[in-house]
Amino acid sequence: MNNITDKPNEVRKEDSLDKHKLSVYLSKHLDNFNINDQLSIQQYAGGASNLTYLLQWSKQQAILRTSPRGANIKGAHDMGREYKVLNLLDGHFAYSPKALLYCEDEQIIGRPFYLMQKVEGIIPRKSFPMTVEPEQASVMCKDLIDVHIALHEIDLEKTELNNLGKADGYIQRQIAGWNQRYKNARLEDSMPADELMQWLDDHQPQDRQTSLIHNDYKFDNVVLSEEPPHKIIAVLDWEMTTIGSPLMDLGCSLAYWIEKTDPPAMQAIRMMPTHIDGMMTRQEIINYYGQQRNLDMGQFNYFYKFGLFRLAVIVQQIYHRYAKGKTNNPAFKHFGGLAKVLIEQAQLIEK
Repeated sequence: MNNITDKPNEVRKEDSLDKHKLSVYLSKHLDNFNINDQLSIQQYAGGASNLTYLLQWSKQQAILRTSPRGANIKGAHDMGREYKVLNLLDGHFAYSPKALLYCEDEQIIGRPFYLMQKVEGIIPRKSFPMTVEPEQASVMCKDLIDVHIALHEIDLEKTELNNLGKADGYIQRQIAGWNQRYKNARLEDSMPADELMQWLDDHQPQDRQTSLIHNDYKFDNVVLSEEPPHKIIAVLDWEMTTIGSPLMDLGCSLAYWIEKTDPPAMQAIRMMPTHIDGMMTRQEIINYYGQQRNLDMGQFNYFYKFGLFRLAVIVQQIYHRYAKGKTNNPAFKHFGGLAKVLIEQAQLIEK
């Protein structure tokens, strides 16, 4: 999970881990860790949900993933689930890192965590760390979509992945759940969004497609090779993976996709380099996905509206934790405004 421009830093005080307890635990449960090894812990700043650390000892490295303190959002910080998914994907999906160890004993670092292999490469953030010409950007887009399609086309009958969720009623459960989460996370200065929530509830399409879905698939959750043509070598952050609607999964991905011609308010919240020359537009992505899978994408606006709203809820939940003093990370100070921008954009999408 390393990136040539995404280096780990010293651990933030609020996110500190008990190095001694962790060392003792690893010496008992990890084959290549000795109690006399000097453990180094650094933290990756990227991401606004779960916490990610680089562990180093005796020329060995691993990635530790855990939930933030004060988070109690069911499903969004389930380390055991992410560990299970990575194990089940092994041998069925070429882009999943190897899971190494899971710990549910909250006495070690204060909450469950797991370790996975460290993948060397580039994780795209707001800008690429290298020059990307328009032709290369187009190739990267297709690679991103092709890997997403490969995930959606995993034969669930040949794996145990179909036990991860219940396909029937997936869309209905998602709409009801995210509507309620937004109501729970609203503050006095939040957008009501009642009309949008009611529309999403009233216009639900039928569940016609079922697949394994990632639920957070985007450029900054993939690792690119450091050498051109910078192909995807790994997909990260699997804790929300389940069985459900692949079109809803794509809609959630496109909520992050800011185009070069989007209005200033959307440009201001861009988190990935999806705006550079050569990047496909959202409509081009929708068309390409539909062509590759021979699907009718005529009603896809519903899924994009939902994706924007769901993302608004996620950042509103993070802002709610910040406003209530459960985290003091200054990066979250403006997340309330970000949620408003996303809701406004969702309301503009044709119905």
